[in-house]
Amino acid sequence: MRAMSVWVLIATATAAAARAEDEDVTVKTMPPSVVKTIPQAGDTAVDPATKEIQVAFSKDMLTDRMWAVVQTSKKTFPTIDGSIHYLDDKRTCVIPVTLEPGKAYVLWFNQGRFNSFRDTDNHPAVPYLLVFQTKSN
Repeated sequence: MRAMSVWVLIATATAAAARAEDEDVTVKTMPPSVVKTIPQAGDTAVDPATKEIQVAFSKDMLTDRMWAVVQTSKKTFPTIDGSIHYLDDKRTCVIPVTLEPGKAYVLWFNQGRFNSFRDTDNHPAVPYLLVFQTKSN
């Protein structure tokens, strides 16, 4: 799985670079990317009472059920506890969750054929891996 993930990232970066050579490079022509997550990637002391994960993108996104929150395993994927939705800013997607104490979580935002996070010009977002851990009680 890891080798495939690296290949997907390389292929995505290569496609973006090729597109950049063929057109003027602007924010509009390049794919959206993750600019912020809550919790932050690499955080090892997330409060297990946290009720939502937020992912913010660099551009306005298609917001009508357009997301791809991808699991690597059932063991490391949080329980989705409600409806995934976007904030009114059209850039921040909210995933309601239930977390457990002392546990590591792994989520991809877009990965491989699961690429529904898209900007308003229908460009898929660059895949982003979020890994964090909740603190023990």
